[in-house]
Amino acid sequence: MNFHDKVVIVTGASRGIGAAIARAFAGEGAAVVVNYLQNDAAAEDVVASCKALGGDVLAVKADVTSEAAIRGLVDRVMDDFGKIDVLVNNAFKAYVFDPDARKLFWDSHWEEYKAQIDGALFSTYHLCKAVLPAMKQRTSGSIVNIASDLVARPTIPYHEYTTAKAALVGFSRNLAVELGPLGIRVNCVAPGLVYPTDASRATKEDVKDMLIAQTPLRRIARPEDVAGPVLFLASDWSRFMTGQTLYVDGGLVMG
Repeated sequence: MNFHDKVVIVTGASRGIGAAIARAFAGEGAAVVVNYLQNDAAAEDVVASCKALGGDVLAVKADVTSEAAIRGLVDRVMDDFGKIDVLVNNAFKAYVFDPDARKLFWDSHWEEYKAQIDGALFSTYHLCKAVLPAMKQRTSGSIVNIASDLVARPTIPYHEYTTAKAALVGFSRNLAVELGPLGIRVNCVAPGLVYPTDASRATKEDVKDMLIAQTPLRRIARPEDVAGPVLFLASDWSRFMTGQTLYVDGGLVMG
């Protein structure tokens, strides 16, 4: 894939899946904007590795739960690069994936659902709005939102997290219909459990073994496994695809 002369924003890119996505774009020649919240050292490591891969890179510290910070992030990118070709909405509200500690529905509270829905949708909603003028002006652009295969197969019923990701998929499909005539595509990538990341680091071995046994490819995804489908959806190779969700879970979800 050729991303030379393309400008790509990746949110939550200082670690885990986001860092892998940023490096993959850099390796294909993109100018990559590494957005992060607070870990300066981790962001600097990602910047260094992106530069070593040959990509132009800019780290922008911005809290994407703040509308003002989002506007500042997009303004900075436009000032530095003059355009935005790809937006990858990867940042999400922290969540602990522990089947033993999860709340059953009858013990849950609406505030917990609301927190996850805000975490999944607030930054995506405002970032999409913020980049839209630049993409409309060029009548092209690709937005890739990171969802979850739990929407299609709730192997473990993490109620509030999965409900929020389902809302993200619905948002993405509606946006794809509306932005398609403007030349802007919107798709989702839905990973299963990805290890190691900060969110999955505490996952117990018996849970991993259970998922591996149910997965046709017989392993758990690594962060790098998610990067390829994201780049595909951002590239011209998928130029006639929009409103789609690609499941990246070794065949756990088929459809």
